[in-house]
Amino acid sequence: MSDEVRRELPGRSISEGDPLPDVRNIVLVMSGKGGVGKSSVATNLSLALSRTGYRVGLLDADIYGPSLPTMFGIAGRPFSVDGKRIEPLERFGVKLMSMGFLLEDPKQAVIWRGPMLAGALQQFLGDVSWGALDFLVLDLPPGTGDVALTLSQRVRVTGALIVTTPQQVATDDVFKSVTMCKKVNIAVLGVVENMSYFIDSASVRHDLFGQGGGQAVADFAEAPLLGQVPLDPAVREWADKGTPVVQAMPESSVARVFLSVAERLVEQVEAMNSASVQATPAIDRSGGDGGHKRLPVIK
Repeated sequence: MSDEVRRELPGRSISEGDPLPDVRNIVLVMSGKGGVGKSSVATNLSLALSRTGYRVGLLDADIYGPSLPTMFGIAGRPFSVDGKRIEPLERFGVKLMSMGFLLEDPKQAVIWRGPMLAGALQQFLGDVSWGALDFLVLDLPPGTGDVALTLSQRVRVTGALIVTTPQQVATDDVFKSVTMCKKVNIAVLGVVENMSYFIDSASVRHDLFGQGGGQAVADFAEAPLLGQVPLDPAVREWADKGTPVVQAMPESSVARVFLSVAERLVEQVEAMNSASVQATPAIDRSGGDGGHKRLPVIK
């Protein structure tokens, strides 16, 4: 899809003091489990949305384990034009920010307690010149701790995209992330089942990690299963080379899965934001019949 046929999306509700008033939608890519491929999904989803014609930013919110610099093949230090706000880096048309850009040595460990973590995340949101975006995608760390809680308190997100793999050892933890979303009022936009299956050289499908985990999480979240991403060596190979597979091989079968996930995510965002607008009551400020000073709510 080109820029000319890109659908105009309704945006999220912007509250007073929102640190990102020019960002129409904020999508959290999250999971209660490590190792399920959140970063692979976040990077390829961001590029799929960008290739669809949307203005996209990607924030690597995994402060302790930033992987965005490697997966996008980008190095450099963010700079400031006015001495107040930081300019994000950019590659393949996507605006990027990561703790990895600020480390002197990529092997250096970030040894911070929770309050420092929350402070860094707030700076990445409020002190970065993201500009006008249709989507800001946040690649969250594993678990249901400080980062997710800080986001739920500081900014009104459009919703979360939950990533899992099929096996129970993953879904047992992923269910917890869904429960957290419900408790802090973050809508679940959908579920992506990563590493769903493997197709060998003889075109035989192998369910290496079992079946049904993604659908089980989707059922629990009362959200759609947006896609099943195969275990494809090209995803790892191109990420290690610094060019996500959606950019490197957009016509490949695995890239088409990510593009399909992006399209279905856009549909979910449209539906959710439209429903939110319709649910907002309008207020008649005319004073009511006879000039009485009343503000009746119009149903």
